[in-house]
Amino acid sequence: MRQNLPHHRGLFVTGTGTGVGKTVVSAVLMQRYGQSHRLRYWKPIQTGIEQDDDTATVRELGACAAQEIFDQGVRLCGAYSPHWSAHLAGSQIELQPLLDLFARQDAGAWIVEGAGGVLVPINEADLMIDLISQLNLPALVVARSGLGTINHTLLTLEALDARSIAVAGVVMVGEPDAANREAIEKHGGVKVIAEIPPFQELTAETVGDWARESFDRKGRLEKFLRA
Repeated sequence: MRQNLPHHRGLFVTGTGTGVGKTVVSAVLMQRYGQSHRLRYWKPIQTGIEQDDDTATVRELGACAAQEIFDQGVRLCGAYSPHWSAHLAGSQIELQPLLDLFARQDAGAWIVEGAGGVLVPINEADLMIDLISQLNLPALVVARSGLGTINHTLLTLEALDARSIAVAGVVMVGEPDAANREAIEKHGGVKVIAEIPPFQELTAETVGDWARESFDRKGRLEKFLRA
């Protein structure tokens, strides 16, 4: 059952799986809209913290000020599914503390990044899609651009629709593929907001320049970010 959390604007950046580009897309969003909207980035659950720190990456690539980063939540070693990393640490992730943490924050627009895909387990009962539903934010789906992405993306969209979670759009990452983009838009009933090409050099400057020039040129995401 969805809780009556205080209303926050924003987007939940999810993906068709692990390593599809959610963190880069989050940084792009901060660069594209951070100056015109009061945004804060949050990664509620991070595993493999000894190898990767997505919050630190977004802070750097998104050129974020201190107040634009909310660095609290579950932090676990072991680059595994959240439920398994927690198991190996002798603990269990509970949704309620994360929901309470979110509810106590000032109203504003949020860029919330998930871990893995929508059906990755958080604990023995809850999946990532349950956290998306409870936070009551529309999903922005990040997908690879290449072979296999049509199936993975449509399955993700179908799972979100089954939970009545609004989808703000899809962002494709990798070499642009017009046929895959067209198929996702046609069969998924969604808009592909942008296609992010590989960056020759991944820095705050290259991400920022590309974001301001090429990301969401029609401003489709602005309505979700107006606080």
